[in-house]
Amino acid sequence: MSGFRGVSATGRSIRRLLEMRFREDEPIAGASTHVAIVRTEDLDPVNMAGQLARPLLTLFLYRVDFNKTMRAAWSGVGLNDGRSHLALDLHFLLTAWAENAESEYLILGRALQVIEDTPILAGPLLMQAGDWAPHDSLQLVLEDIGTESLMRIFDSLPVDYRLSIPYIARVTRIDGRPIRADQRDPDVVTAVLGSQSR
Repeated sequence: MSGFRGVSATGRSIRRLLEMRFREDEPIAGASTHVAIVRTEDLDPVNMAGQLARPLLTLFLYRVDFNKTMRAAWSGVGLNDGRSHLALDLHFLLTAWAENAESEYLILGRALQVIEDTPILAGPLLMQAGDWAPHDSLQLVLEDIGTESLMRIFDSLPVDYRLSIPYIARVTRIDGRPIRADQRDPDVVTAVLGSQSR
């Protein structure tokens, strides 16, 4: 899979999928809904007003975690092929921005429909910048997160709570660079089985 570009390529792949499907069937009739990858500062209402046009769906990566199921397996692979493999779960918030509540509901409804129709991103749906292997794929799943936890996320953001959908993109794998033969630790050729002190 990808090197360090994998996190960025994951966000861009999700954005491209949503934009492509929105063009096929716009959530709001007669209006183009844009999809933007944002960071914390971008959610400041002052910044949003000047930079991001509505109607809009934002993708906000609020947490990166190692994948607990795949971590041990990829560590074993790394032992054999001489490179690190970090399996990650990327936690996104999808948030709709429009002039009224009904339009925001339409945007979120269409986003849910798109991801439910295409929950696996593979092949041409993955941005090439990620250097994906032919068999690589990403799974998009709704995250089971409580209301209190979701409210806590917004407590740390420069914007009041907005209706948002939490998704996990798994598994994004960041592969290390291959270790050259001259950089590897030498094979053990001698073992000392005991020692005596005098």
